[in-house]
Amino acid sequence: MKKVVLASASPRRRELLDQAGISYEVCPSSVDEVVTTYEPGEAVMALASQKALDIAERVLQRDDARIVLGADTVVVFDGQILGKPKDEEDAARMLKMLGGHTHQVYTGVCFVTNKNGHCIKECFYEKTDVTMYDINDAQIAWYISTGEPFDKAGAYGIQGYGSVFVASISGDYNNVVGLPLAKVWQYLYLLCNESELLIDEQQ
Repeated sequence: MKKVVLASASPRRRELLDQAGISYEVCPSSVDEVVTTYEPGEAVMALASQKALDIAERVLQRDDARIVLGADTVVVFDGQILGKPKDEEDAARMLKMLGGHTHQVYTGVCFVTNKNGHCIKECFYEKTDVTMYDINDAQIAWYISTGEPFDKAGAYGIQGYGSVFVASISGDYNNVVGLPLAKVWQYLYLLCNESELLIDEQQ
């Protein structure tokens, strides 16, 4: 399998790629993210695409065999997109909102590579439903004190302390962590062997 360039500094995504035995290097994107739609699936794919194209423009040569991987994850509750909390108050607001309810986690994934001098781009998103137990104020205060919520979409990490609040999930667990790993592997396999999706290099 070709080497992947991960356009993300997320340690969780690195751990997932390690888990699958995928060879990769890390080159985080610093692009200013622009969201032009409130439809969650379209939004996360657009953000993942912006990150992947940003790094591809910097690191891929015309005949480079590497594949740039961009990803973006958001939590959605009652039609509202929740990113990472700005501060403790924002984290508490999100946790109180999610407690006792079912929300959705969307991760957008975008691959960019070169083939025969053309730019190849492939994007998709995955959605997982997550149901939370009720979370009281004392539990919220304790969880915020761990520091875990602040770099997590929706202010919780299912793979960490936040797992104690999760009653059930429907869908891909790894998608909630930050990358739908099995689907990523399947797409990489196809890209490495037979992808014919060509796009204009100016897009």
